[in-house]
Amino acid sequence: MAALRAAVLVLLGLRLGCAAAAVPLVIWHGMGDSCCNPRSMGYIKKIVENKIPGIYVLSLRIGNNLIEDMENSFFMNANDQVRDVCGQLANDPHLKGGYNAMGFSQGGQFLRAVAQRCPSPPMLNLISIGGQHQGSVYGFPRCPGESSHICDWIRKMLDLGAYTQAVQEHLVQAEYWHDPLKEEDYRKNSIFLADINQERGINETYKKNLMALKKFVMVKFLNDTMVDPPISEWFGFYKSGQAKETVPLRKTSLYTEDRLGLQEMDKAGKLVFLGVKGDHLQFSEEWFDTTVLPFLQ
Repeated sequence: MAALRAAVLVLLGLRLGCAAAAVPLVIWHGMGDSCCNPRSMGYIKKIVENKIPGIYVLSLRIGNNLIEDMENSFFMNANDQVRDVCGQLANDPHLKGGYNAMGFSQGGQFLRAVAQRCPSPPMLNLISIGGQHQGSVYGFPRCPGESSHICDWIRKMLDLGAYTQAVQEHLVQAEYWHDPLKEEDYRKNSIFLADINQERGINETYKKNLMALKKFVMVKFLNDTMVDPPISEWFGFYKSGQAKETVPLRKTSLYTEDRLGLQEMDKAGKLVFLGVKGDHLQFSEEWFDTTVLPFLQ
């Protein structure tokens, strides 16, 4: 009887043209950007809304206005940013049933931290577009947008001591600065990346929460001149003690020891590695439509 009732409901739904509501999407911008820039996140939001009718898209803003949002991408402790976002998501009634997440550049690793630390509401799929999951911007080779004066100051601070307490607590880029020549300093003093990458011990909750994702999609820009090394976008990095030879994710200790659950996720088909020609965050709308949007539908 129950099976017959379910079949009738399905048929009624089809006849009435009912369709399942689109899964909401949460977007987090990168360094030097803001939630609603019409040339970046505003543009992405509009594409998604046009392609997926009825979808709810939340483009995260950290701060009271767009200027604060941009400044906080440089100067607000990443752990505080993640905590703020977790609160935003928990208080948004549109997200109660779960959501997909899409992070650009550092926004990709920050959303991974959200997945690991804040499982409610549940993140379903995580799409990281140019996110530096093993750290970077080693050497800080290029400055985004119109923030060159800020970047010059950041370079000076990183040169003075990326792993000092004062720099770690007040400079976002230092918090995912991964110097392959100073691995011990990184593991001991990095207040953000070393924590979410399980460098100082295993947090089983982090592992369990990340493994709950349906898909973890990582996009690497094949001609990236900003992220060093670009393989960090696929969770690879330099071999320890030098800055020339890199190793892919599957040969890292993070994977072989499965400290974060990535090996098990990989075997289950949950990890997706995508490559796109172009420099950092440079991609066409056609590529986005055909390659990324299917993970949101």
